[in-house]
Amino acid sequence: MNGAATIHWFRRDLRTSDHPALEAAAATGGVLGAFVGDPTLLAPAGPTRVAHLAASVRALDASIGGRLVVRVGRPEEVLVGLAGDVGARRVVATADFGPAGRARDERVARHLRARGIDLELLDAPYAVAPGTVRTTAGEPYRVFSAYRRAWAALDRGRAGPACAVDWLDAPGEDPSRLVDLAGSIRPDYFADLPDEPPATTPAGEVAAHAALEAFRARAERYGETRDRPALEGTSRLSPHLKVGAIHPRTVLDAVGGVAGAFVDEVAWREFYADVLYHDPASARAAWRGTARALRVDRDGRARERFVAWARGRTGYPLVDAGMRQLLTEGWMHNRVRMVCASFLVKHLHLDWRWGARWFLWRLVDGDLASNQHGWQWVAGTGTDAAPFFRVFNPVRQAERFDPEGRYVRRHVPELAHLEAPECLRPVGGLLAPGYPAPIVDLEVERREALARHAEARGRR
Repeated sequence: MNGAATIHWFRRDLRTSDHPALEAAAATGGVLGAFVGDPTLLAPAGPTRVAHLAASVRALDASIGGRLVVRVGRPEEVLVGLAGDVGARRVVATADFGPAGRARDERVARHLRARGIDLELLDAPYAVAPGTVRTTAGEPYRVFSAYRRAWAALDRGRAGPACAVDWLDAPGEDPSRLVDLAGSIRPDYFADLPDEPPATTPAGEVAAHAALEAFRARAERYGETRDRPALEGTSRLSPHLKVGAIHPRTVLDAVGGVAGAFVDEVAWREFYADVLYHDPASARAAWRGTARALRVDRDGRARERFVAWARGRTGYPLVDAGMRQLLTEGWMHNRVRMVCASFLVKHLHLDWRWGARWFLWRLVDGDLASNQHGWQWVAGTGTDAAPFFRVFNPVRQAERFDPEGRYVRRHVPELAHLEAPECLRPVGGLLAPGYPAPIVDLEVERREALARHAEARGRR
């Protein structure tokens, strides 16, 4: 292939198929595929998801014959250096819509432009790019159901095949260095909680498509099984979507016609990305202004409770099962994520941002928009109609969604000898030696949570 060299800057698009940005890069000549490990972004990132990122980068490198160039440094400086190596005057990338990514891209574009190099941003890691779906008045949607209807009415496009690419070479680094850069900025309230990532999820485009094929076989039953944590009812695609080893277009093409409830989950992911796009501050502050006065506990006892929650030592079996799954697998079933999050903010009265940070630290699929706004929905500080009164009872949730106790007994070995319903309820003592007594009274703390929300709403 003749023509000028172009750099394709891989970010959240670690694949070669259904890839409009890569296709545009390849249309004019040889392509230098580059991944830049930015220490500024990796330092506060959880080791689990960075380990999966590194594995995904390594898989992409293998898929293109070992020609992916991995370098560590400030992206604008690395890209200028690579452009000099191959004589490129053009850098192409899939657009990023997160707060840090947008700020980085603006900085990189200015830096490259000053040196006569163009930065071209195309497509999105979403079926519909954040900022696209708007009301008839041109405003962003603030409620999911309305967003979902407008989102569904848009033409989301179809997945495309892999394109032919003439890959160029340049010296690079080992992707394992990315893991070494992760986790150096660590909150003090994590105390002595473990940092070591669990065994990573299978990574790369081939693994992503294998996960999709496996999900296709059970997609028709998704609406029935998705809330049962003991079953293999969810897609397990979230880690691959996070790094872009597969595009949501491809997923929707494959299962959208048979799994309406799953399409709703994809729409939730895109809604939260849209909310964060319009309100970047909501990654760190309550989206609902009336909730910013919500009183939370931060003292030494609060920190002890946080550690007990993170270790899965609360005395409530479903909460503990979920938190231990997070520790051992780097993943947690979505229904259980909501239960564990509700317990932290409604029964322990801790800051939702503490829990959100721990999830991002441990989750292999940790995604800023979905994680932060999922936590805010549970905490009653986020989008949709006044969810402040929602308080998940972990015992009732266990009885409803894990009635045989299979999930609880799988992850809490101290309870493995007990049958349901005993294993679903606080036990401790003689029935389960070594298992803790409950650290709080559910009803007492539920009333306290509602009182605090009423207090905060009264301050507006």
